[in-house]
This record gives sequence, C-alpha cells and structure tokens, in this order.
Amino acid sequence: MSLLAGPLRILAIEPYFGGSHADFLEGLRAASRHRWTLLTLPARKWKWRMRGSAIHFAREAAPLAPERFDLVFAGDFLSVADWKALAPPPLDRVPVVTFFHENQLSYPLEPGQTRDYQYAFTNLTTCLASHAVWFNSEYHRASFLDAVRELLRKMPDYVPQGIPEAIRAKSRVMHLGINLKPLVAGRRGRPRRPPLTILWSHRWEYDKNPEAFFEVLFFLADEGLEFRLAILGETFRKWPPVFEEARRRLADRIVHFGYLPHREGYEQHVSGADIVVSTAIHEFFGLAMVEAMAAGCFPLLPNRLCYPQIVPPQWHDTFLYNDDRELRVKLAALLKGKGPWGTAAKLADYVQRYDWSNQARVYDDALQSAARREREPG
Repeated sequence: MSLLAGPLRILAIEPYFGGSHADFLEGLRAASRHRWTLLTLPARKWKWRMRGSAIHFAREAAPLAPERFDLVFAGDFLSVADWKALAPPPLDRVPVVTFFHENQLSYPLEPGQTRDYQYAFTNLTTCLASHAVWFNSEYHRASFLDAVRELLRKMPDYVPQGIPEAIRAKSRVMHLGINLKPLVAGRRGRPRRPPLTILWSHRWEYDKNPEAFFEVLFFLADEGLEFRLAILGETFRKWPPVFEEARRRLADRIVHFGYLPHREGYEQHVSGADIVVSTAIHEFFGLAMVEAMAAGCFPLLPNRLCYPQIVPPQWHDTFLYNDDRELRVKLAALLKGKGPWGTAAKLADYVQRYDWSNQARVYDDALQSAARREREPG
C-alpha cells in the first residue's frame, strides 16, 4: 500500500454521473493534488442505479484491482455494502468515503407518493459500511440523522441500537466546491435600475415549489410593478403546469424560458440577472443560489433548510424571509429600486469560499486524513 506521503490514488465511483454530481466530481478531480480514476454511469434511472450499480462497478473494477488504491470516493447512489461484498481483492478492503449530495430518507415526496424504505435502508447500510460519510451541509446531516431515527422506530423488533450516533461519529460536513470564477468575472458594476431581472435557476420540479414563486410574481405583476424574468434550470419530460401558466401570463416580461445545456449561456444569464429567489421546500446545499450570489444577484431565500447556514447570521434579516407575504414585500421594494445592493456585493465576496481555488485544499487534506486514519494501528 502507499505510504501516503505523496498524492493519494483514489478510485471515484459515481453511479449518477450528470448535472451537479458530474460538475462536482470533475471539478474536484481537476483541482485536486491527488490522482483520480473515475468509474461512472449516466445520470438516469436512479432507482436502478441504487439497486444494481454495485454489481456493475465490481466487475468493471476487476482490471484495476492490482493498482493499489488508497481510497474509494463513492457517490450516494452506490450501495457501499454491496460494493464491499462484491469488489475483487484488494479493492474490497480499500476504505470508502461516501459523499451525500442527497439521500432517500429525508428527501421530500411528491403528494400521493409513499417512501420506499428499500432505498432508505440502502443509504443507512452505505453509511455503516463506509469508512467516512460526508454531507454537503450541516442541515443535510442533521435532517438525515433525524430521518434515520424515524426509520428505525418503524422496525417491529430487534432494532439495532446506536446507529445515528455511529453514523454521526464518522460523518463530516464538506460544502460543495464550485467553479465560480466565470460568474465572478461576469458580475455587473453598473447601478441596478428598474426594470430589474428576476432569476429562476432551479430544477423545474415540485420540491423547488415553483407555484409559490410564480404566485408572488403574478401578484406583483397585477400590482403594476415592472420586472423582467429569466427562467433557467434543468427540465424533464414533465414539469409542473405552473410554468406554462407563467409563460402565458408573464410573456411580455420573459427574457429567457427554458434549460440552457451549455454552461456559457447559463453563466451569461445568471450574471445578467439582478435578483434570485428561492421558494424551495427542499434544499440540502443550494448550489444554484450560491452561483447566483457569486454573480452579484440579490438573493431572497426562505428562512429554513440550508439557507440560514449559507447566509451569515448578520445578513439574515436582509436576505431571508419567513413567509410569502414577507417575500412579496421584500421583492416589491427591490423592484422599486430600494435595496442594500452593497450588502449583496459583500455576500458575493463571501461565497467565494466555495470556489475550487479555496475548497480543493480542504478536500485534499480531508481525503489524506481519511486514508491516514485507516492505516493507523489500533
């Protein structure tokens, strides 16, 4: 095995290699001082990825077994318990660090759906089989551990004791690294004058609560306030009907409507916007919001989920809101040209801590520490 004095040899396994998962892993590999080998599958059919990807990767990794890796870095769709049972020697003994972008215990369900506890238990056994478990925010970790307790309470008997405590003991919060430099470079220096552009850059899905977002815009439009609207974010075959309603009712205000597959176009629209709004009912980190903040957008965010941890406490009153009425009031004031834009500029500087130029060393040192602890006797 490596003496761990130089760069580590890391085998990264990502069953859902697309979107933010792919951006994160590629960004980490590019910025890291360690040596990476990637095994990936396309980002589709996530349930089947959780069920079967360990079998696929165990077979695909067989030719790599003689390379003597120091760590396996796994995405949360991998069943690590299955991987360790099926991987060829000596890969089956290489310590695994699992990174949780999301989880299947505390992810909110659409109305009418019921939770499939098979996937929840896969997340749980993945934690138990991993050497270390990393979450992208403290909110994510806390909500996951609360959900583990609730899950175990459903067991009729022979309930294993100390599971949340065991997972917490091996867990760590590791905020995402992001390539923010193009967004910073695109920040606008000119004064913000009406009509301002409001940005939607979430996925077009129920957990981002687009109904609440557009209801606020419909109200403000009916009140006669001027604004422009850029609707970005990833789309799927089906999306909430409110997007079509918005395209019809706000047609004369829309400057862009739809997913932008090329990063350059996305960055251009984000940098050209003035205000970014979230009405999400689910957010473990808030990647799109951080990108918009870095570009100089004034964020209006719900006072819940991960947002109170992303925004420093001294600015909570400025950027967070407690209900839809407060969102309407704050957004209306901004659209009228009233707002502490200097504070938004300070927030833009603050979130630079998430750029890979700062985060790469944090990740590299944490990976080195994880590998070293595994090798220490006792």
